Amino acid sequence: MIAMLPFPDIAPEIFTISLFGLSFSLRWYALAYIVGILLGWRLVVQATRTPRLWKNDTPVMTPARVEDLLFWVILGVILGGRLGYVLFYQTAFYLENPARILQIWEGGMSFHGGALGVIIAGIAFTRRHKIPMISTGDMVCLGLAPGLFLGRLANFINAELWGRPTDLPWGVAFPTEAAQFCPEIAGICARHPSQLYEALLEGLVLGGLLVWMAWQRGALKHEGLIGGTFLAGYGLARFVVEFVRQPDAQFVSDGNPLGLAWHIGGYGLTMGQMLSLPMIAVGLFLIIRSRRH
Repeated sequence: MIAMLPFPDIAPEIFTISLFGLSFSLRWYALAYIVGILLGWRLVVQATRTPRLWKNDTPVMTPARVEDLLFWVILGVILGGRLGYVLFYQTAFYLENPARILQIWEGGMSFHGGALGVIIAGIAFTRRHKIPMISTGDMVCLGLAPGLFLGRLANFINAELWGRPTDLPWGVAFPTEAAQFCPEIAGICARHPSQLYEALLEGLVLGGLLVWMAWQRGALKHEGLIGGTFLAGYGLARFVVEFVRQPDAQFVSDGNPLGLAWHIGGYGLTMGQMLSLPMIAVGLFLIIRSRRH
């Protein structure tokens, strides 16, 4: 018998209330976004209240200005994340069902799209207020790890974005019909808990590294170092986890069982890996640039 871990009995909804015939639910996924944004905001505010972390002991903006930036970041995350998912992963489905693009409560958010949305929002914000763009990006990247960590935990609770089948002892038997569809396996199918891998690498490890760099190594004094480390670190972590993460169904076919978005002779890259490569490249560029300056 293959050793595996049972899926914890946690409902996706924390609670549901009914008012005037309508039901409203608070889901773990929504709570993860809310708490993650609040924790990231407090982390960034604390950084702006610590002048020694910044070049010439001068933070790039005031705590009050951080609150203004928060609205732009939230807007970028939601719009960019949703549109990124629509364009990168489910284009054909949403072209046939455009009204469902707005139904974000049903799930479907792309981190790469959200990152692009935050970048666009950040550029608009810094130009409007005449604030250094790259240093603002450093500050935003510093506050992203809590949301990534909690968001991946919420993915696990929702039993979504699971990994490929595995016989490792920490494989998890996810309860959904799609997760248990493993034609090559007789009996219960255990899969890599890839959501937890990402929570560990993208949230705890990368987030801890950025905090250590900012508070102990003076990284915020070097424009682009925090942002570059985040981009390269996230891209590398996501690239590695993609090897054990189940690809989106629209990329899987009889001739492409691994769900590679680009491949030649059975070897190639998943969509997540393809989107991570530019992040790694830009991150390395910013790191090198920060050291030269």
